[in-house]
Amino acid sequence: MVASRADVVIVGGGHAGSELAFRLRQGGFAGSVALISAESHLPYQRPPLSKAFLAGEITVDQLLIRDTDSYEKAEIGWYPSMTVTALERSAKRLRLGDGSVFGYGKLVLATGGRPRLLALPGAALNGIFTMRAIPDVDALRPYLVRGHRLVIVGGGYIGLEVAAVAVKRGLAVEIVEFAPRVLARVAGPKLSAFYAAAHQAAGVTLRLNTGVDGFGPLVGDPSHVGSVLCNDGTILPADLVLVAAGLVPNVELAREAGLELGNGIAVDQFCQTSDADILAIGDCAEFPLGGRRVRLESVPNAAEQARVAASVLNGAPKAYGAVPWFWSDQYQLKLQSVGLNHGYDAEVVRPVTSEGGFVVFYLKAGRVIAADCVNAISEFNYAKRLVAQGADIDAGDLADPAVELKSLLLTRA
Repeated sequence: MVASRADVVIVGGGHAGSELAFRLRQGGFAGSVALISAESHLPYQRPPLSKAFLAGEITVDQLLIRDTDSYEKAEIGWYPSMTVTALERSAKRLRLGDGSVFGYGKLVLATGGRPRLLALPGAALNGIFTMRAIPDVDALRPYLVRGHRLVIVGGGYIGLEVAAVAVKRGLAVEIVEFAPRVLARVAGPKLSAFYAAAHQAAGVTLRLNTGVDGFGPLVGDPSHVGSVLCNDGTILPADLVLVAAGLVPNVELAREAGLELGNGIAVDQFCQTSDADILAIGDCAEFPLGGRRVRLESVPNAAEQARVAASVLNGAPKAYGAVPWFWSDQYQLKLQSVGLNHGYDAEVVRPVTSEGGFVVFYLKAGRVIAADCVNAISEFNYAKRLVAQGADIDAGDLADPAVELKSLLLTRA
């Protein structure tokens, strides 16, 4: 049995794991660092997968966060195509899929998540795709042929981003969404209505308040999908299907090892789990923020939690302190969102000077708690600061483009 060991072992080769490894070195960590990944590629950016990479506008090399030389220079051990099958906390070691074991001083779980699958009749048919990794895009892209009929199950960010790419390629695109509006989990009704209208104007068909009961085979090829069966009895012809129904956090290692779980691996404001020698960061981690526990799926959150974990491992712990933010590119629309709008009691729309641009501010008891900015880059920068300062702001000032957002910061800082 081959055995290895590192002072810090990071499980997960995504943005969070990669960022942590380099932040450790930047903070002066001199011990050994190992980064174990189930994927064969070096850590890469995932957001472009459903946008520029799917469209063929950038290459795999352009997706990479850092090149091979960077890991070698930083003396970060890179272990690709390695699955971790068990976490043995008492022995402080991992069991790997090839039968070897890997010991650790401190362990960081950056295991991310996987696309939510649908346990429905016909779900195993060929031609049904998900999107999370480079191989997913490589498998889907050949089907993006003009005239093909694409049905997307799910009207969240990924579903809408893929729809924007596909309809521009000449596919007939339909989105089936169980909720009464697109982006229902993350945006207010005004933004949802705007994006629904944008997609419909581009030729995308939206079927809201509609569930999926299963998938039918293609006539003449029973192994391939040919239709989507909706819960209202409608049968949608399909040459391909994308299931974009959300993310399931990868918590199996943590669960089997007896770590505390919530909607993810439960951690505190320092990304520490219920085991003093184990931390968790990124899409798999549930943590306290703003008086509630959340799990955030975003690159900025991954980077912030990597910073927090590195500070802990380097002996100078600094708690999570960032305001969450997100982005999405669809057509010529750049959406930048900041804050979490849970519990808002008012929406304020502010027009901006850029073509088609506007901001939706979300208020709770007079305080700005979140904002969605469409084609409004400069306003987004101020919106981040308004959310961070958490002060009472007059709704009329927010809505009036003649009142500079900068002035609201200056007078209420």
